[in-house]
Amino acid sequence: MAAESPIRIGVLGCAEIARKVSRAIHLAPNATVSAVASRSAEKAKAFAAANGYPPTAKIHGSYESLLNDPDVDALYVPLPTSLHVEWAVRAAEKGKHLLLEKPVAMNVAEFDKIIAACESNGIQIMDGTMWVHNPRTQKMKEYLSDPELFGQLKTVHSCFSFAGDEDFLKNDIRVKPGLDGLGALGDAGWYTIRATLLANNYELPKSVTALPGPILNEAGVILSCSAFLHWEDGRTATISCSFLANLTMDITAVGTKGTLHVHDFIIPFQETEASFSTSTKAWFNEGVTGWVNKPSEHKIMTELPQEACMVREFARLVGEIKNRGAKPDGFWPSISRKTQLVIDAVKESIGKNFEPIDLSGR
Repeated sequence: MAAESPIRIGVLGCAEIARKVSRAIHLAPNATVSAVASRSAEKAKAFAAANGYPPTAKIHGSYESLLNDPDVDALYVPLPTSLHVEWAVRAAEKGKHLLLEKPVAMNVAEFDKIIAACESNGIQIMDGTMWVHNPRTQKMKEYLSDPELFGQLKTVHSCFSFAGDEDFLKNDIRVKPGLDGLGALGDAGWYTIRATLLANNYELPKSVTALPGPILNEAGVILSCSAFLHWEDGRTATISCSFLANLTMDITAVGTKGTLHVHDFIIPFQETEASFSTSTKAWFNEGVTGWVNKPSEHKIMTELPQEACMVREFARLVGEIKNRGAKPDGFWPSISRKTQLVIDAVKESIGKNFEPIDLSGR
């Protein structure tokens, strides 16, 4: 049987993150970069040259032109969040599958318009949260669902911060209300919320309460905030995100029998290996001067970087639809929507003087 041809991906916009994903498309065995678009052909051409695009890749001087390209199966969309709803809906209507950067929209109402366009056109959509595709994540999930080693989940604490320099805090699109107006909450907070939902088997919390002390810039964009999440059965979580504190990417998940720690969950310290530590049935020694059952470290090697694993999975799903008439996998848009719902709730709670926001029925 002849090997299926790789999924042809067009890159809609030349944002910085598109460099990393372009490399990932090159590395994924079942995908290829077939085109790139910018608002000027010169910029698109320079981007293609700088990122080693194949000579066959088409250069488009407008986004519309790429949407109309018949030699493109899917689009990677790294545009500012405020532009997602317009271009994702238009792309879906043109039959292009979507790998959409996070946050997926400015709010869940916008994302629901994107989902509706995808559903009515048989389009696969996946957001660009790379770390969930790292082989380590699957191993972490296996530990968290083990009744003997971990028990029942009680609480999750997740933090993602990095210290943006003066130029970042003044000029980056993530601090501009008209571009990525969700700020640190939409960028760094997205990851902490996804980690929390993953640990809770993607069950939405009953309520979300922003914690006092968020820091906003003069334009009202969040630079730093934290929130408390609460589930019906008493499970809890805290998330913390910031553009103003040292680089930290932590998850701590505590169960009745075990604890999971990860210190580099978004971008591993090294590209080809990733680790996490677990501690099961830990207690004190007899003199209460140390621990019994010390934590153990689990190291997982990966041949492909996590972003290439993401592209590979996205291309696999698109291939199933294109070559075998499969239905799009609804799991990916469902977890994007839940992550966005929690983002919206944190923002709403900040605006309502830190009131709890009830998520039941949303």
